[in-house]
Amino acid sequence: MSEKLFLQAISKFFLGFLLVATLLFLPAGTLCYWNAWLLLAILFIPMFIAGLVMMIFSPELLKKRLNAKESEKEQQQVIKFSALMFIAAFLSAGFSFRFNWLRLSASVSYIAAVIFLLAYGLYAEVLRENAYLARTIEVQEGQKVIDTGLYGVIRHPMYMATILLFLSMGLVLGSLLSFIILLCYLPLIIKRIRNEEAVLEKDLEGYLAYEKKVQYRLFPFIW
Repeated sequence: MSEKLFLQAISKFFLGFLLVATLLFLPAGTLCYWNAWLLLAILFIPMFIAGLVMMIFSPELLKKRLNAKESEKEQQQVIKFSALMFIAAFLSAGFSFRFNWLRLSASVSYIAAVIFLLAYGLYAEVLRENAYLARTIEVQEGQKVIDTGLYGVIRHPMYMATILLFLSMGLVLGSLLSFIILLCYLPLIIKRIRNEEAVLEKDLEGYLAYEKKVQYRLFPFIW
């Protein structure tokens, strides 16, 4: 574990926390927005634990996860639209709390929090199964096709986990408007998957055979 990697990870963690907190509490006009505290807890506590585990046992994987510089122009657009989507979703959630717009019941938020944590567990399992996972679309040196575990059921279990994570955020925040905005993630992730598969088909040996073996991308029997 290098000091540079530790500083990079911890700085990104705290900057992310401050950014999300600002986008939620500022439009809410109060720190008494309990849904926001709930989301911050279930988002950043597991993130901190996962980062600590990777830093100790798999620093190379952590380094890959911290690298978000996309070389693919199409993916750069996806990242930009995703960032705008999250900003709009968090701001709208704060304003929804402040002005009581399309608010959801507390029970919906608690159920969504459970779904969020289960999706986090699924995400952690994907990271355990696939040491080649990076935040950018690329074929790494020595990379092999992973076709066991969750990858034996669907081709992109990480994206399935992120869909559950992101869509549940708006519900945890108690905002129907935020949930509707986060639905925009679905066409964005479909666009990303299509581009990613084009890269893997071209550059990763055995991926075409894997696609024939595992037919579904995100959800079994659906797509």
